Amino acid sequence: MLISSENMSFGFLGETLLESVSFALNEGERVGLIGANGEGKTTLIRLILGELEHESGTLFKKNGIRIGYLAQNGGYDSEKEVYEEMQSVFESDIRDLAALREVEKQISQTQENSPQYRVLSARYETLNKRIAARDSYHFDVRIRTVLNGMGFENVYHQRISTMSGGEKTRLKLCRLLLEEPELLILDEPTNHLDMKTLFWLEEYLSAFKGAILTVSHDRYFLDKIVTQIYEIEHKKLSVFKGNYSKYKILKAEKVARLTKEYEKQQEERAHMQDYVDRNLVRASTTKMAQSRRKALEKMELIEKPLLPPPPPRFSFTFNEKSYEKVLEVDGLRLAVGEKVLLENASFSLTRGEKCAVVGDNGTGKSTLVKELVKNKNQAIKFGRFVKIACYDQENANLDPENTVLYELWGRHVSWDQTRVRSILAAAGLGAEDMDKKVRLLSGGERAKLALAVFECEHGNTLFLDEPTNHLDLPARESLEEALRAFDGTLLFVSHDRYFIRALAGKILELENGQATCFTGSYDEFTAYKNNAQKTVERNPAPVVSTKTEQKTGNYRSKEERAADARKRTRVNQIEKEINALESEESELNASLADPEVTANFPLLTEKCNRLEEIKTLLDELYNEYEALL
Repeated sequence: MLISSENMSFGFLGETLLESVSFALNEGERVGLIGANGEGKTTLIRLILGELEHESGTLFKKNGIRIGYLAQNGGYDSEKEVYEEMQSVFESDIRDLAALREVEKQISQTQENSPQYRVLSARYETLNKRIAARDSYHFDVRIRTVLNGMGFENVYHQRISTMSGGEKTRLKLCRLLLEEPELLILDEPTNHLDMKTLFWLEEYLSAFKGAILTVSHDRYFLDKIVTQIYEIEHKKLSVFKGNYSKYKILKAEKVARLTKEYEKQQEERAHMQDYVDRNLVRASTTKMAQSRRKALEKMELIEKPLLPPPPPRFSFTFNEKSYEKVLEVDGLRLAVGEKVLLENASFSLTRGEKCAVVGDNGTGKSTLVKELVKNKNQAIKFGRFVKIACYDQENANLDPENTVLYELWGRHVSWDQTRVRSILAAAGLGAEDMDKKVRLLSGGERAKLALAVFECEHGNTLFLDEPTNHLDLPARESLEEALRAFDGTLLFVSHDRYFIRALAGKILELENGQATCFTGSYDEFTAYKNNAQKTVERNPAPVVSTKTEQKTGNYRSKEERAADARKRTRVNQIEKEINALESEESELNASLADPEVTANFPLLTEKCNRLEEIKTLLDELYNEYEALL
């Protein structure tokens, strides 16, 4: 056993933060620590680390336990280079290897079987055993494995002091993995990691020999790594066996069971009390009534289950549907300064599609979303009746000096205050938050406000950039549910793989300056990435989108392939006809503003009749196009 507690409590300034906490963390166990913001996760970690002293109960730690701790933004400053810093973990190994080489040199210069030779031989054997036990010969391989896996393969000689905060946090995690403590405590370890690094870290931690206690909002990570969940709720800690998905089932069952037991006891007590009230004063039944009253007094009361606070609620609606073709990107070039992010990128979105944009950090995901929203590039074309709403991960559209109430109300001045307050309350912002300045909100509160503003734009096409940042687990799940129910079009950037898996039916991957579309679920996409050859045999392979982007796949017969080819030909033909009619429609509308046309009644009538014909033809073509797709 590494760590255990029994009825441990802790408070601050007269307020109880943790009450009667009991758990036992054993060697090699993997535990996920979850709970809403402010429930006490960080407090429990600080108690384990010895930074705080518990007030009552017991907290046991194994003597000499080696604990490694990664704080949420816990990088470190150093003037050393990256590789040099990682080498410092193996100072004793490097000394032993140097000493072994020196002993080898001395042995080669000493007469065999002499007293000094025997002393050197014994020293050599001791060093060799220690080196073999610690696998010191391969310390360089271990350093390179971890640094390369965490994305530092090209910066071995960069000074740590010149790195960003996110890079320093990742580097601290590298050092902890190399130190191999008995207990590794990680606070949001998946922050600042791209998909490739996340997959590597999960595989590495799966083989990690020590115990792990991790705080994370990454449900995919929790499902992959942990085998137990510690939940802190209402100042108490509950232990659930299994990963996060299993915890959700067990938690629902526990709440249902406790509620049923409580209601059953309340019903029983009511019956007993009713009998006492009716029979206590009657001579013939007074003894039985007194007996039941004593039974009531001795009965151990079941506490009413405390339900978790309701999560925020979101609802995304729109007033008018877009046409089937929502977005067409053809030959897009995207650059920031001299760095080219995308070259000749092509893809499309049709109405109702939910597409996730994925890729390593720095590949241009957020830049692409911003470019689409600006809609000033000739390579980007939106369809008819598309109304865009955009969620920015930095919440730059919020005015820091506005109050929470005015930030939304100021955008919809015709609404009454009750309506505005109810929308904000549904998003999880209570009456006490209404007069707060936006700049004083926490990250989670600011995200909920931005989502409330975003919701009220009523777009039929939603662009979201990292919408789950700063949201706790209940808020993430509520947002997922709302977006799953949304029947418009969705394009989103996210590192939250659980979120992607819940929503995406299409993946747009940005890699090496190319945009590649995969039609299918996120699980199918990751299977393809992990083992492309096997996936090709079972699932559609990803294809670089073209102007007439299609699913790829295997067909059962020549007839089906021929039918599909005919359909593609007709789709191309319809697109050309629509483009021609829309161009003619624009020219006719422009000509109606010409005074010479308006003065010529026969000509005006002719043009108006043609416009009506074009409208009818377009409607028919769009309906056929929609049916074919």
